[in-house]
Amino acid sequence: MKIKNDPRHKARIIALQTLFEWSFNSTNIEEIIDRDLNYSVEENPQDGDAQSDSSLALFLTKGVTENLDALDKIIEVCAPEWPLSQIAKVDLEILRIAIYELYIARRVPPKVAIDEAVELAKEFGGENSSKFVNGVLGTVVKQMIPELDKDKSLPSKSKSPKKVVK
Repeated sequence: MKIKNDPRHKARIIALQTLFEWSFNSTNIEEIIDRDLNYSVEENPQDGDAQSDSSLALFLTKGVTENLDALDKIIEVCAPEWPLSQIAKVDLEILRIAIYELYIARRVPPKVAIDEAVELAKEFGGENSSKFVNGVLGTVVKQMIPELDKDKSLPSKSKSPKKVVK
């Protein structure tokens, strides 16, 4: 279970909120993130850790906005039955953040990126959001980062060569 006061989890929440707002009005992303970070600190002044990973929130929001086309193409490939316009905005932003962390930035282990995305989907998405996000990210790992999928697979049961008796 995710610790509510984890500063990295809070940073991802702020990044999600910022990107969600930005997806509707496309104003200056830095102004939105600054406001969201300040609001987070004002809302929880007793929690000094909320401020400690503002760099992660900024890194994620800038990374997603700067790589938006590439991220959306990956989502289209890995969820072909779901056009971007039909994916719930919250789920879409969660996927963009996770795919950015998984595929482009590669600063956290894939399991962390996926677990965080699923947690965000449970907190902010609909009833089936966490399953949808988990499924798409599983496809991303299998199709886009096959070396990671191989690490999880079981060793193949190859038969040892039979001894030839003469």
